[in-house]
Amino acid sequence: MSDENKPQDPWLGAAQAPQAGAGKGTVDETWERGVLEKLVQSTLKEQRSARRWSVFFKLAFLGYLLLILYIYWPGNLVDESLAGRHTALIDINGVIADDSNASADYITDSLREAFENKNAAAIVLRINSPGGSPVQAGYVNDEIARLRTTYPDKKVYAVITDICASGGYYIAAGADEIYADKASIVGSIGVLMDGFGFVNTLDKLGVERRLITAGEHKGFLDPFSPLKPDDEQHIRTMLAGIHQQFIDTVKKGRGERLKDDPKLFSGLVWTGEESLKLGLIDGLGSTGFVAREIIGAEEIVDYTYQPPYFQRFAERIGAAAAEGVAGMLKVELR
Repeated sequence: MSDENKPQDPWLGAAQAPQAGAGKGTVDETWERGVLEKLVQSTLKEQRSARRWSVFFKLAFLGYLLLILYIYWPGNLVDESLAGRHTALIDINGVIADDSNASADYITDSLREAFENKNAAAIVLRINSPGGSPVQAGYVNDEIARLRTTYPDKKVYAVITDICASGGYYIAAGADEIYADKASIVGSIGVLMDGFGFVNTLDKLGVERRLITAGEHKGFLDPFSPLKPDDEQHIRTMLAGIHQQFIDTVKKGRGERLKDDPKLFSGLVWTGEESLKLGLIDGLGSTGFVAREIIGAEEIVDYTYQPPYFQRFAERIGAAAAEGVAGMLKVELR
């Protein structure tokens, strides 16, 4: 029997029979659907990309603004409307010098801001300094005296933490009262000028020193030249004059509270307990104690000048780098 004469399965035949209209129209519809899907996907992708770039530029602009504020925003802004009656705190840390955070300009700016604030009941100078420039310390002492005259109802207190020596005490002497811890180091009322002498060093190295000056004493501080007796006497006279200015400032500030002790202005230092007996300080206590018990304004607001944040950040980076190099080169004996 030929295949043509074999009976056909009606179900198989139905499955194999061509569908009407399933030709070119179906292909066109599938192709159009694919194109539309690709177009929609492309549009969505472009929109997502545009949104991402928009977010990126907005964040970049915001970061730029924050950076500008970070660089130029001042370190301290005291809003007197945000604080009620309070104790104004000014920190004096480190060496007192023109190029340090304990410079006269920074300290006096903080002092003026604190005195001008009506809500500041009194000012506390929290001092932790080994001393420094007598000129910078003198500027601060003079400004304290001027402001105390301008604002007679507002007192200034000095609170010593670890050390208050030399120029640090020069500033503290301008306060109405001075407080310290029993273990604080106080004093060093004296003046010094130090250096080194390498007079014979160049001879041993076979090096000739050539110093040409105009003026008989112009090179008197040269470390490779011998110190002449008249030059040394001139320096001693100059230092004695500055020392006397220091003594006069301390006597003016402390008055009859100072004890008559020949070693008081010798440059020696004492503990807080010993300083109390000598009249160099008025009592033992911390900043919190003075604010709470002496001034009666327990809330403390910091008026200490702070450099712009970017400057402080750069200084920290520099200090960290220097510390890292020092750590690599450090030799210890154990």
